[in-house]
Amino acid sequence: MLLRRRVIIVTDGDDIAKKAVEEAARNIGGRCISMSAGNPTVLSGEKIIELIKMAKYDPVVVMVDDRGDIGMGWGEKAMSKIMKDEEIEVLGIIAVASNTARAKGVTVDCSIDKYGTKVYKAVDKYGNVKNNRVLKGDTVNMLSNSDVKYIVGIGDPGKMDGKDNIIIGAPIITKAMEQILENYNKELTDFS
Repeated sequence: MLLRRRVIIVTDGDDIAKKAVEEAARNIGGRCISMSAGNPTVLSGEKIIELIKMAKYDPVVVMVDDRGDIGMGWGEKAMSKIMKDEEIEVLGIIAVASNTARAKGVTVDCSIDKYGTKVYKAVDKYGNVKNNRVLKGDTVNMLSNSDVKYIVGIGDPGKMDGKDNIIIGAPIITKAMEQILENYNKELTDFS
C-alpha cells in the first residue's frame, strides 16, 4: 500500500501569514514548507509537491496565495496540482478570508473566530463571525468544485486584531490546524 504524505493547505502566503503558519506548524508538531509562501505563490504546484515529498515528517503544511486574483491565480493552480497528486493526502484546507468582495467564496465546515471559538459559520478577514457559511477569499473559489475533505475558515493569519500574533504563539491558526487533525483522527476512528 502506498504511504501518502499528509498535507494541510493554507490559502495565504504573505510575510505575516508565513510567520504565523510556521509557528502553528511547530505548535502541532508538523513541518512547514516555508518556500511555498509568497504573495502571490511563486513556486509551481509540481515544485511544492517535490518539497512535500522531501519533508522529513508529517503533517506537512503548505501555503498558496492568489494575491487578490479572483480568477484561477497562481495559488489556486498550485493547490489544484497538490490536491490531484496520488501520493498526497490533503487532510484539510485552512481557508483564509479576505476583502475580495467579488469572490464567489466557499462553504466552510467550520471556522475558528478571532477569539479561538469554533463556529459553524464563516468569518471575515478580521476573524469576526458572519451570518452564513460562505467564506470570501481570493484563493478559495476553486474549492467549491473540488473534493476537499474538510475546510476550516479563519481570518488573516498572524493578525485578526492582534489575537493571532506570533508573539502569543499564533493561537488561531494553530487551533485551525488542530481542528483539521482532530477531524482526520475522528475519521480514522470512525472508519476502523
